[in-house]
Amino acid sequence: MSEPSTRNRRPGIELSSSPEEQRGGLPVVIELAPRRPRQEWRSRLAALAVLVMVGTTGVGWLWWQHHQPRLPPGITWGNGRIEADEIDIDTKFAGRIAALFVDEGAFVKAGQQLARMDTRDLEASLNKDEAQARQAQKTLEEARANVEQQKAQVRLAQQELERSQFLAPKGWATKELLDQRRQQLDAVNSALAAAIAKVGQTEHALDAAQHQVELDKVNIADNTLVAPRDGRIQYRLANIGEVVPAGGKVFTMLDVASVYMDIYLPTEEAGRVKVGTEGRMLLDAYPNFPIPAKVSFIAAQAQFTPKMVETKTERERLMFLVKVRIDPALLRAHAEAVRTGLPGLAYLRLDSNVAWPAWLQSKAAQ
Repeated sequence: MSEPSTRNRRPGIELSSSPEEQRGGLPVVIELAPRRPRQEWRSRLAALAVLVMVGTTGVGWLWWQHHQPRLPPGITWGNGRIEADEIDIDTKFAGRIAALFVDEGAFVKAGQQLARMDTRDLEASLNKDEAQARQAQKTLEEARANVEQQKAQVRLAQQELERSQFLAPKGWATKELLDQRRQQLDAVNSALAAAIAKVGQTEHALDAAQHQVELDKVNIADNTLVAPRDGRIQYRLANIGEVVPAGGKVFTMLDVASVYMDIYLPTEEAGRVKVGTEGRMLLDAYPNFPIPAKVSFIAAQAQFTPKMVETKTERERLMFLVKVRIDPALLRAHAEAVRTGLPGLAYLRLDSNVAWPAWLQSKAAQ
């Protein structure tokens, strides 16, 4: 028997010839399972991979939960970043920058020179005012000498008057001469009073000139910018040769003695926090070194208020800003190690009777 034709076969159907069929029977049609497309197998592999990832994540989360340190009741926490108070180093007068002594990132001490402005104009004014002060001093010396001269004239006129008064009763001096001596004494007394007043006037002029000299020196000194506190230069905002206006910023520095972390707590926990509440900070960069701190500020208003009319559920979503500040004495002892922007966690002890866990015991003093 000839082999059946395959021209009209359909996919998934196979014609088979058994011995019986070869003896006169018809071919048997056998249905084959359809072949699965390659995309379906890829989808199954992707689903399997997702399941593996989810399982691994779940196991990791359970492991983290199991190994995460437990906080006792009475201690809460919030996350934030280390920040420090910023101090702007500004110019007092408009002028040109003559020199810069530090750059960004430099650690500076209180009183250290940071920049100097061009003070040639102020120095010229200082020289002029010093010359005027010297002139006022000379004028004062002259006025005092004139006072001494007038005093001598008064003494002479007094003596002549006394002689005339002795001689006139005896007829040895005329009454006219006696009147002249009296007028002469009155004139020299008036001249003495004027000389004394001139001394007071020149003294005031000398004081004014000296104060102007002191003002010039203060203005020149104020054109040298110094660090008001220990800190680190964060930004340099001007270059040598630039002309800046009065109050123009040259540097921005961070006060390393005023370092804090802002965290947000819900209403229930924020209501139990007080200024002075003891805390601990754990930075991501130093997870094994708790830093002692205290609450220095609590916001009076919620930072996130959904509506003016609050339901109980919405009140639970209100968050209050709490500022946790590190002890300034501790910061001064480790000033050069202070860095801002580091993320971490701040823990607050709401109940003073609760002891800190061992992993939050302060090691700062060690």
